[in-house]
Amino acid sequence: MADLNLDILVSPTYSTLTLGVIDNSTYVTTPPSVTDPTIKITVPGFDPVELDFNFNTINIFDSFDLNLSEEGVSNSIPDGIYTLEYSVNDGENIVSVTKFIMRIDKLQEKFDEAFMTLDMMECDRAIKKQSKVELTSIYFFIQGSIAAANNCSLYNSNKLYKKAEKMLDSFIKQDCGCSGNNFLINYF
Repeated sequence: MADLNLDILVSPTYSTLTLGVIDNSTYVTTPPSVTDPTIKITVPGFDPVELDFNFNTINIFDSFDLNLSEEGVSNSIPDGIYTLEYSVNDGENIVSVTKFIMRIDKLQEKFDEAFMTLDMMECDRAIKKQSKVELTSIYFFIQGSIAAANNCSLYNSNKLYKKAEKMLDSFIKQDCGCSGNNFLINYF
């Protein structure tokens, strides 16, 4: 089928509990004349799981769907490099597309918390500026990890993720001396 172009995109769900995958494929007809849409998802450190997939929409998966928890239990889905393989039957062959993605939702949640803490603290200008520089550096490592996975550079993706995580943990542990009374304590 010449006009069949399979494609999937990972959609942000803004939750560590779900994974959203969008069918971004181009089909010959609407509704698609292909059959048996399935997606095989490999969560890092776990066996692949094959799931039914819906055409032309966002598909949301949770920890139960991915065989990471019992039914009725919602656990966070781990970060890491995922392999997603979307397949359909075009009447003659099984056609598929495989994508690698770096899931960073848990790290992003931690980054957001650190960022919000920075905005709420009453630090002096130099300390606040340095903290912003550190958070910007961490953000670039996170984005680099995503870009590396999108370009199938899985080793570099993991390396950048671990660097961002280490930097973020260090940032969270540090105490900038902010108390709201910083100016009074240090200058009077």
